[in-house]
Amino acid sequence: MKIYLPILILFFCSKTISQNLKSIQLRPFQENNYSSIVPLGIVLELSFDDLDADGKEYKYRIEHMTHDWEKSRLLSSQFIDGFDENTIINVTNSFNTFQSYTHYSVRIPNINTVITKSGNYLLSVLNYNDDVVFTRKFVLYENASIVGVDVSRSRNAKTINTEQTVEFTVNHPNLRINNPAQEVNVVLLKNENWNEKITDLQPTFFMPNQLKYTYSNKTNFWGGNEYLNFDSKFIRNKSINTVRIVFDDIFNHYLYPYNYDENISYKYNPDINGQFVIRTLEANNPNTEADYAMMHFTLYKDEPFENKDVYIYGAFNNFEIDENAKMEYNFEDKSYQGQILLKQGFYNYTFATVDDYNNVNTNDVNGSFFQTENEYTVLVYYKPFGGLYDRVIGVGYGYYNQNR
Repeated sequence: MKIYLPILILFFCSKTISQNLKSIQLRPFQENNYSSIVPLGIVLELSFDDLDADGKEYKYRIEHMTHDWEKSRLLSSQFIDGFDENTIINVTNSFNTFQSYTHYSVRIPNINTVITKSGNYLLSVLNYNDDVVFTRKFVLYENASIVGVDVSRSRNAKTINTEQTVEFTVNHPNLRINNPAQEVNVVLLKNENWNEKITDLQPTFFMPNQLKYTYSNKTNFWGGNEYLNFDSKFIRNKSINTVRIVFDDIFNHYLYPYNYDENISYKYNPDINGQFVIRTLEANNPNTEADYAMMHFTLYKDEPFENKDVYIYGAFNNFEIDENAKMEYNFEDKSYQGQILLKQGFYNYTFATVDDYNNVNTNDVNGSFFQTENEYTVLVYYKPFGGLYDRVIGVGYGYYNQNR
C-alpha cells in the first residue's frame, strides 16, 4: 500500500485540478467563429477559468502532429520560431461574481511563439508539476489547393431519411502530386467534432491537377438532429428555455424538461452546431465578470435505456463523455436528471447515450434526419515522397441545404 499511495494521490490531485478548469475555448478573434481550423498566421486565443481562484501557474506546450494525430518527426525548432513551451502570463481574477475564479488567456502566435509550418497541432496546458491538465487540437492550413464540397441526401435506400452524403473535389494546379494514394490523406469532420470523422479515403477519379472523391456510402454521416439550446445571459432572471431560478450560494437555473419521443419527427431549429458563446448582459467584460450558474437538465422517459447511460454533450465539454455531465434516472419522477456548472452564455447541447462497450450514440434521444443542417469540413494533407511532415494544403466546407 505504501508503494501505490503517492501515485493515487497524484492521480487524485490531477483529476481535481482538471475538474476545476472550466469554459475552455480555443478560437480566432472573428465574431461568430468557433473554429480552431484556421489559415497559417491567424491568431488563436486559448482561454479558461480556474475555479480555485488561487492564481496557479500554468504553461502551454505546442506539438506538431501527423495527419492521424501521432507526434510528427519535426523538432520544435523546425516548426516554431521561438519556444514551444511558455508560461501563461495573462491572468486576471473574477470581479463581482458569486463564483470566484481566475481567468487565463494566451494568444498564439505571440512574441515568444511563432508557428511556421502548416499541419495538425496539439496544445497542452500543464500545471506547476508539469502534468497535462487538458489538451486541445487545432489545425493551421495553407491555401495551396481549392477544395469543393457537396452535401446531399443519402442515396442508400435504407438510410435515405437518416443520413447525409459528402462528396468533394481537390484542385491542385500549383502542386505536383505523383502518387495520391501515398502522398495525400483526407479527413472529413462533422461540425468540427473530432469524434465524428471519416478517414482512410482514396480518390475515386484522377484528373490532371484534380482529385475527386465521389463515394456513394463510404462518406455517409448520420444527419442527427438540431442541437437544443439555452441562454443564461441574465444570472438573476429567466432567459431562453429557463423555467425557474433558485439561489443557494450560487444561482441554479432549471431548464425546460425535454420529453423523449421514439417517434420524433424533424423540426427546424437554428443552432450553432453544438458550440457555445460566453456572454452576459449584466456586465462589460464577460471574461472576468460573467458568473457561473448550476444548470439543471431533465429528460423525461417512462423507462431508462437498457444497458445505456445518458450524458449531456456538446462543445462545452469538448464533445467528450464527461462523468460530471452524467445523468441519473429518477424512477419516482420517470426522468433522467443532471446538472453542470457553466459560465453565463448561450449554449448548444444534446443528449448522448453510452453502452457497455463505450459506444457513444447521439441519435438515441433526438433521432437522426437527412434534413438536419450540419457543417462538414474536409482537410487535405500532403506529404510528398521523402517529406518530413504532413502539410495541410487546403480546407473545404460544405453545408446541407434541404431547399436546393
